[in-house]
Amino acid sequence: MERCFFLAFDLGAESGRTVLGCLEKGRIYVRELTRFPNSPIEVGGHLHWDIDGLLQEIKKGIKAGLAEGGARPESLAVDTWGVDFGLLDSGGRVLGLPYSYRDSITRGAMEEFFKRIPRPEIYERTGIQFLPFNTLFQLFALANHRPGLLETADALLFMPDLFGYLLTGQKCSEFTIASTSQLLNARNGAWDEALLSATGAPPELMRPIILPATILGEVKPSVSRETGLQGASVIATASHDTAAAVAAVPASGEGWAYISSGTWSLMGTELDSCLINADSLASNFTNEGGVAGRVRFLKNITGLWLLQRCRAEWSSAGPLNYSQLIELTGEARPFGAFIDPDWPDFLNPASMVEAIRRFCVRTGQRPPESISDLVRCILESLALKYRRTLDELVRLTRKPIHKIHIVGGGSRNEMLCQFTADATNLPVFSGPVEATAIGNIMVQALALGKVSTLEEIRAIVRESTEIRRFEPDKSGDWDRAYSRFRDIIE
Repeated sequence: MERCFFLAFDLGAESGRTVLGCLEKGRIYVRELTRFPNSPIEVGGHLHWDIDGLLQEIKKGIKAGLAEGGARPESLAVDTWGVDFGLLDSGGRVLGLPYSYRDSITRGAMEEFFKRIPRPEIYERTGIQFLPFNTLFQLFALANHRPGLLETADALLFMPDLFGYLLTGQKCSEFTIASTSQLLNARNGAWDEALLSATGAPPELMRPIILPATILGEVKPSVSRETGLQGASVIATASHDTAAAVAAVPASGEGWAYISSGTWSLMGTELDSCLINADSLASNFTNEGGVAGRVRFLKNITGLWLLQRCRAEWSSAGPLNYSQLIELTGEARPFGAFIDPDWPDFLNPASMVEAIRRFCVRTGQRPPESISDLVRCILESLALKYRRTLDELVRLTRKPIHKIHIVGGGSRNEMLCQFTADATNLPVFSGPVEATAIGNIMVQALALGKVSTLEEIRAIVRESTEIRRFEPDKSGDWDRAYSRFRDIIE
């Protein structure tokens, strides 16, 4: 295998970065070139994404990649979080700033939409987990609150597709990101016209669906002139960041589950086809698109967002990094209080610390007071929520799970990894931290014919990254804690 280079732009809901990947002799090497903040900005009382600022960061990242001696990239690709989108007018201009999924415009929209199409019918059509900010409900909210915007719009592009358009001029919707929208029919893989019509948005807004590992084309001349990049292909990778991360899970064989751990925790397994029935609806599991025709059968769980928001509050009195927070946790009393990470008030509270305390009071628990107690409460609760989700996963799929792979930023949190092993009573394998960027890059390699299969991708990841193993504690303390946790959240 010849030496080849790729650029991955991984845009998360807290930060973005440029990652340079080198594929050589059956191994993948990655290095972060740039990192930049990515938080919603408030405009007119609403939260939006700074699309222009992010595009400039992508261009800076391209220049940084070209500045690396001998590392001229053959291709580049962008992955992002799900559900959010931008709108284009008939002239191809972006209409305003895309709304953030944490904006209040969707408040009450899901429940209102159920009056048009019942929840069970939506799930039967899409197989997608109900979250109040899914694209389906965002469109419905826009049709009610900003109908003029939709009337002016000519095309809807999800965030990674929007950047693909800005880099190449091509308008299309990559399958893995489209599958997060709750607008895609799970049976035929096409846009669901009945759902689109019920939103009040014009169905013709939607663009053709393409599969991951599709070459969009070369960067357009204006981007080449500005960045100096000539002849490189822009690729629709596994454009949903979780799809990219799952593609890079270093697993083999059967009987494994994954947790893509970051702002959100995406926990599930791979299936060959969608699993849509009354039980999966009741458990609110989702069927999202993966690489090579796989289905990501998973549940979205609020993840390290809880800790991120608390840290931001605590850091107002002085810098406090995550390593310091984890060190403090050793001082806390185990199993003091538990929270349900998916309590709706945790979505975007003015104060996460106070929201956690309110939940504890509401459920008859003594609220954690110290920083160490709060951090331990968050991490233990996440691990116990993983246990609950694992139980549901095994019951729904009727397949045993023998191990868990944690990938992404949360995999470097050794305490969370150990707690997860303890809570689930399964071995946990952590890493790679850079799973999303690696998956992004390896799907680019698939598009260019440098690798042939998903199994080959995972074999390369196993050979290229350090994987840590965490064995469960067999004392029984976590089983007793899980019983308490279930009483609290149910």
